[in-house]
Amino acid sequence: MHLNTIQANQGAVQPAKRVGRGIGSGLGKTCGRGHKGQKSRAGGFRKVGFEGGQNPLQRRVPKVGFRSRVALVTTEINLRTLEKCTKPVIDIQALYAEKLLSRRYKRVKVIGTHCTKPLVVSLPVTPSARSAIEAAGGSIKV
Repeated sequence: MHLNTIQANQGAVQPAKRVGRGIGSGLGKTCGRGHKGQKSRAGGFRKVGFEGGQNPLQRRVPKVGFRSRVALVTTEINLRTLEKCTKPVIDIQALYAEKLLSRRYKRVKVIGTHCTKPLVVSLPVTPSARSAIEAAGGSIKV
């Protein structure tokens, strides 16, 4: 198979309709638009979803869902990432300084189940992260 031999399937490509070319073409006079009405006129279009003045569907249906603004500044950080921190006490300022956390985040929670070095953490932690930190000889300051 070569690029210069590629062709469309038989009947896939049809010639364009030549409207307004006389009565014999089948698309003369009204050019397939029918008689009268908004759709037959030049520039006669309606907005998507327009229902002739009736309250449109997208306005009738109740709005659902909610995006928490707090969630935009909240994140989780893994214990394996915290092990890279060289500060003695790990808090949010230490994570900013070590560039382990973007300044966009104002709230952070420690997650994870595996910890190899003793960490002193001053952040909210999950129960599994708490047990992993304490098993490695670390502590949690609240």
